[in-house]
Formats: sequence, structure tokens, C-alpha cells
Amino acid sequence: MEDFARAVEDGLKLSKRLVLPGGVPPPRPPAGMERTMSSASASGPDPRLLPTAPMAYAVVTDPAAIDTPDVPSYQPYVYGHLDPPALIPLQMKEVDLAVDCALDAAHVTLRARWWLHCITRSRDCDVRLVVPLGEQEQGSILGAEVTVGRRSYNTQVIEVEETLENHAKIESGGLLKPHLFFLTISQVEGGADICATFRWSQKLLYDSGCFSVDIPFHFPYFVNPLPKVFMKREKVQLTANTGFSKEVFLQGTSHPLKEKSRQGDKLFFLHEAIVENWSSKVFNFSYSVYSGDLSGGVFVQPSILCDYDDRDSFCIFLLPGSGNRKVFRKAVVFVVDTSGSMQGKPLENVKHAVSTALSELVQGDYFNIITFNDELHSFSSCLEQVNDKAIASATDWMNANLVAEGGTDIMHPLSEAMALLSSVHDTLPQIYLITDGSVDDEHNICQTTKTEVTNRGSKSPRISTFGLGSYCNHYFLRMLASVGKGHYNAALETASIENQIVKWFRRASSTIVENISIDAMTHLDEFEVSLCMIGGF
Repeated sequence: MEDFARAVEDGLKLSKRLVLPGGVPPPRPPAGMERTMSSASASGPDPRLLPTAPMAYAVVTDPAAIDTPDVPSYQPYVYGHLDPPALIPLQMKEVDLAVDCALDAAHVTLRARWWLHCITRSRDCDVRLVVPLGEQEQGSILGAEVTVGRRSYNTQVIEVEETLENHAKIESGGLLKPHLFFLTISQVEGGADICATFRWSQKLLYDSGCFSVDIPFHFPYFVNPLPKVFMKREKVQLTANTGFSKEVFLQGTSHPLKEKSRQGDKLFFLHEAIVENWSSKVFNFSYSVYSGDLSGGVFVQPSILCDYDDRDSFCIFLLPGSGNRKVFRKAVVFVVDTSGSMQGKPLENVKHAVSTALSELVQGDYFNIITFNDELHSFSSCLEQVNDKAIASATDWMNANLVAEGGTDIMHPLSEAMALLSSVHDTLPQIYLITDGSVDDEHNICQTTKTEVTNRGSKSPRISTFGLGSYCNHYFLRMLASVGKGHYNAALETASIENQIVKWFRRASSTIVENISIDAMTHLDEFEVSLCMIGGF
């Protein structure tokens, strides 16, 4: 991502050649921004140049093409070819955000219109559209449509084999990183409008009885066109389908939403206004559902004609309620990867995060720590009772023994952790696996774990998994967490490791209901269960 930020920085420098209608330069940065960018250039690109909202960029290889399209200005001729190309952020004319919240997910639709304000009308360039999907909320792109003049483009789901055979076409769209989706539109003429619609989904966060969602909607100053040239109309609409017939309370919102109507368990909110500048903060919305006791419901969805999956589906959901509840006493084993790739900051951040997690255990809980690479090392030969002395001793042990070296062997420490937890009674056994690696026997690990979970029944430990970095096999960790009835999460950037691990631990350790059984399956010939937990279950 440093290359991306550096290309944007080069683009902003090139855009200083522009003289916009009215004889004025492009919008200036806020006070102190230029100074910060200059100091950042000395040590590397400014991370604030990475997209924090859907953005469009002119991909410039020939600096001579840079000029205002409507009123060309005198530009000293420049020579040379930019390799890699610079990225000039395009000014945005319109934006419309629609968020539909239902159960544990938010489905987002964003429509925006940009114009290619930095390329003379006699020339063209590629335009790159980038959409941040919300890294911490596990966003997934659902589709995109783009219109440029009489040309239109849309995304399409293709088979994996077809993707491999047509690898060259991936350059026109895909993922820059797991949380950054991009599309490239070729040969867009200077002055043209680019109209795009993006659809993606994000997980709703649930904490202390409150549902919330954060949508990337923070537009930088340089996408604001001159107010005398374009009137900026911003529209945000949100629907909350709680699924409960209980009273719903709005806890907070980042933008001035007004409640328009309530229809049963559905709420409708709207914000529409002429604004001086586009939104400069993440869109946040949070609400709570009043319930003094555990409550829930069932959604049934018949199969749709011509659907790829022609099976009927149902969703059973539970809400813990707002009353004071006790979580289970816990017996936890942290299984930490100490292979060579964990060297440096990643392992240091993991140490701090595990220390924080240990400090949040209470008297009556039990714990242990297992580290693994080519070998296995344990803090203790048995589970230790939680007390100040044991926690301090474990922290000292980690500081002395968590050294990154060797390879990755996951099955051995998992088996050891299960053996440690096999003797616990009247506690909820849990395994927390933290790794940045990939292994060759993922299928066998999942199958072996599934067999162990089945054989142990209700006494089987829950296995939660956490992946570090983009080279980790995140799909395997998701599957292992699903088999182990635990929680999965990840940190793709080193700086977010500690914070994300602590959140993951709190979420996975706040269990108040376990081993739920459903006695309505006797009349079904076949069914498949997919476990999705956003709270303490």
C-alpha cells in the first residue's frame, strides 16, 4: 500500500498545474496538512492518502495531458513518462449512501459521480475506482456498475478455474488488499463523468447490547469541487430491520439522520442536504433493542426460482437481553505461533495482547499458554488458576520464551491444548489460536478437529482463530473456527494486531449460552447448519 499512497502523493503534486474555472487553483489542504505531507514524504508516503471512502483516480502516465478540460490554461510543456503512473484523485459531484441493516449484517449501496477534471478534452486516461470495505467489519464486495458516456460496465462472478486461465484480466479489477476492491476503466476522455454504483456487505458489531456499523465515508479535502461550479448534494438513508417486535433505541449516529417512519420492527432514517464539503468522517450508526430477557425468532426464506442453491433456508436468532447476566467461568489455552515469520513487531504486539487478555480473566478461571513452531513449549504442565501471581509469572514467561524461529506445526499444539482442557469441569473450555502462517495439511487438521469435537460432545473446547497478515491462510482459519464453534478474526496491518486480538478475545469469551439444541429437525430429510455469532453464544 506504500506504492499506492506514493502514487497518490505524486498525483497531488501534478494537480498543482491545474487552474480551475474562475482562475483559481484546486482546493487547498486544511491548515498544517501540507506541512505534515512534506515531513511524511521524507520518511515515506502519508498513510492518510489511502482511501477512507469510495474514490476515483486518474491514472496518469503522460504529465503533458494534465489540464482543465473546459477552460484550457497555459501550461509549460513537460517531457517524460511516469512509470509507475501517478494517481490524481478526481473531484466528486454527487454521492448517495443507502444502508440496510438486518440481523448481523449491513448491506451497503453507494452511488457516486466523479468527473475527469484533470485531463484535457483532447486526451484520455484510465480511471481507477477504489472501494474500502471496512477491514475490521469483514466486508465483502457484492457488485459494481459503472457508466461512462455511452459505455457501461458491471462485475460478474466467475469460476475459479476461469480466473486462473484469464489471469491477465484480473488487472482490470479485483482486490488490492482483502479490504480494498478496485476497478479500472480504460480510455476515459478528459472532462467525462464517471457514474458508479457499488454494493457491499459488512458485519454489524455487537457489544453490551448495542448493534453498530461503521461505513467508510470519510472523503479527503481534494475531492471537493469548487462550490461555485457544482452544488454538492449529500444523501444518506438507512433502514434497520431488527427482527424483533421490541422497542428500539437509537444510541448514536455520526450524521444528522432523521427518523422518517417505523413499521413494526423496521425503522427508516434519512439525511439529505446541500453541503459545503463532502463527509469528512466515517458514517456510524448504532442502536439497541430493549429486552429484559433472552429472546429470539425465526426467519424463513423459500428457494428462489433459478437460484444456484435451490434449497429453502431459515435463520434462528437470539438476543441476550439487557439484564445483568453472568458469563461462564472459563478454562482458556492460548496457542501462539512463534515461527520465524512472526519476528519483530507482530510477535511483540501478540505478547501485549495476550497479557491484556490474561489480565481480564477473573478468579475461578483457569489458563495456560502454548507456543509452537517446529517445537512446542508450554507455560505450565497443567491449567493454572487465575490469580495475580500466576498472571505475572505468565507475562514474565512470555517475555523470556516467545522467540520467533522455525516453521509452523498447528495440529500438535491443538491436540495438546485439547488434552489440557479434557479434565476441566463446570467451566467453558476455550482455545485461542493465533498464527500468521499457512500449513500443507489444512484439510486433515479440520477433519481431525471435527472428529475430536464430535467425540467430546458438549465437553469439547471451543476453538477461536486469529490470523495475522495477508499471507496467512484465512480461509483455513475461518473453517477451523466454524468446526470448533468459535470466533474468527484477523489483523492485516501490524499496527492493528493488539487492538484486534483484544476485541476478538472479549467477544469470544463473553459466552452466556452454550450447546443450543433444536428439536424441530425430525421432519427434514437433510439440513446444513452455518453458525454465525455476533454476540456471546
